[in-house]
Amino acid sequence: MNVVHRRYCRSDHWARTLERAIIPPVLDPVDLGDEVLEIGPGPGRTTDVLRRRVPRLTSLEIDERLAASLATRMRGTHVRVVHGDGTAMPFPDASFSGVVCFTMLHHVPSVALQDRLLAEACRVLRPGGVLAGSDSAGRTVVFRMLHIHDTMVLLDPAALPERLRRAGFDAVRVEGGARVRFRAARPA
Repeated sequence: MNVVHRRYCRSDHWARTLERAIIPPVLDPVDLGDEVLEIGPGPGRTTDVLRRRVPRLTSLEIDERLAASLATRMRGTHVRVVHGDGTAMPFPDASFSGVVCFTMLHHVPSVALQDRLLAEACRVLRPGGVLAGSDSAGRTVVFRMLHIHDTMVLLDPAALPERLRRAGFDAVRVEGGARVRFRAARPA
C-alpha cells in the first residue's frame, strides 16, 4: 500500500464507511456462526466492527508489521491475530464456521492467487459454513488514485460466481455495482 492509501485505511472516515455502508449489507442477512476467520484485516478497522458481531474472531494478516500492531491492539479481547498468507492458511481443514474478507481481494496480486485464496477459504470452512465479503469495483477516480503504485487486481462480478464454484463453494450469490458483494457456502 502506498502512504496515502495506508493513512486512509486507518482513518475514522474509513471506519464509519465500513460500519455504515460496507459491512452491514453483506453481513446483516448472514449467520457466520461462532468461530469466524477474517482474511486481510490490514490495520484492523474491519476487525473493530466484526468483533462486536461475532463470539470469536481470528484475523489473518500477511503483513508482519500490521499483524503485530493489530495483535497488540486486540490483546485482551476475543480476537486472535495470526500472521500468515491467505493463499496458504496455517489452519486445519474445517476450522471456522464463517470466513469474511472486506476490500482486500484487489490487493492479491493475480487472479490465480485470488483463486487460491478462495479455495483456501473453502478448505478452512466447516461444511455448511459461509464465506461473505465485498470489494470495490474500482470505478471511482479516488479509488484508483489510492492505488497508484499499489497492487490492484479488481474482481470481475460476472466471472466471480464461476470462480467461487471452482474454489469449492455452492449457494453462490454475487451482486455487482460500485461494490462487488458476494456470499457462498461450503457444501454441507
